[in-house]
Amino acid sequence: MQGVSELEVLSRTAAAFPPRSVRGRILPNLLFFTDPARVAAPEAVVERLPRGAGIVFRAFGAADAVEQGRRLRAIADARGLTLLVGAHPALAEGIGADGLHMPERLAGDIPRLRAEHGRYLITAAAHDLGAVQAAERAGADAVVVSPVFASNSPSAGRPLGVAGLKSLVAATALPVYALGGVRADTAGQLAGGGIVGIAAVEALAS
Repeated sequence: MQGVSELEVLSRTAAAFPPRSVRGRILPNLLFFTDPARVAAPEAVVERLPRGAGIVFRAFGAADAVEQGRRLRAIADARGLTLLVGAHPALAEGIGADGLHMPERLAGDIPRLRAEHGRYLITAAAHDLGAVQAAERAGADAVVVSPVFASNSPSAGRPLGVAGLKSLVAATALPVYALGGVRADTAGQLAGGGIVGIAAVEALAS
């Protein structure tokens, strides 16, 4: 739609999903995944996210991770956003994050993290049914399934498609987010699929 940004379209799409609560907390219906290789200035994106959205800060070992994380924390506080840290419990603790997002390979760490950080929202990545089931057994609060559509991520595998996503939603009691190729021209296909929200990287920067 001319004159409307991708972020605006995705924000409207996300707002239409029915709200879901986990342990007394309403889950964000829109997640922005940071990626320094694809979005150079995540703070600028976070400044524009709608109230109630979430951020998954993936530092990837950056030397300035704490400083950037604290900047994101300050923006999140001012705008009513949820801040998760990807796969780095010490960084999450150091910047006062609201929780963690664990990659598929580290889902087995969730029970320990839950015991150590009872207040955390903990999500897990999953690329197939086995990973979704493992996340559920481990006690994740939600699962981020990808890639749903063709993605620019260098690690993305074959797209699941809408039918594949729906089959995973039907197979778990966990709230499910859709990630991977979610843009203004694809997000409409996710309506009615039972997901709790959508997630994106560079689509939210445009």
